[in-house]
Amino acid sequence: MCVKKWFLSINIRYNPKNQLSYKLLDHATDAIIEVTASDLPESFVIAANSVIETTLDRDTVEEKEEMEIRVKGKDLRYLLFNWLEAVIYQLITDGFAIKRITLDLKKNEEYEITATSYGEPIDLKKHNFKVEIKAPTFHEMEILEGKEVKMKFLLDL
Repeated sequence: MCVKKWFLSINIRYNPKNQLSYKLLDHATDAIIEVTASDLPESFVIAANSVIETTLDRDTVEEKEEMEIRVKGKDLRYLLFNWLEAVIYQLITDGFAIKRITLDLKKNEEYEITATSYGEPIDLKKHNFKVEIKAPTFHEMEILEGKEVKMKFLLDL
């Protein structure tokens, strides 16, 4: 029996202006993402950016249209899971290439994100489509709040 494995290389995105970053760690068949941000809203934007850039080349996307994303979660883990799932759905199912996302995060009885994504209909060639993400998972998911927010999550490719 022949088993084929492929690995994603380590990719670090760093924005010195805002100190926002994420790391894509080596893993066979899945993507493990580590996010570092100064606060929760920024961490969710970075998480979305990591999903977008895992899927396509965000630099090739133009801001021609906008779409709304709304998600809720009973805690931060469920919010992150639902958020990642919504971004993936918009990219893959709706076929909307996302350039940029703005969001508002609130906590009442539940956590809630209301976001606007800016982009255009996906063009597989223009946007250099890389890989289809099947789903986020709760496996290895972590959210740590302190001086900065750190997240870790796994995407099933």
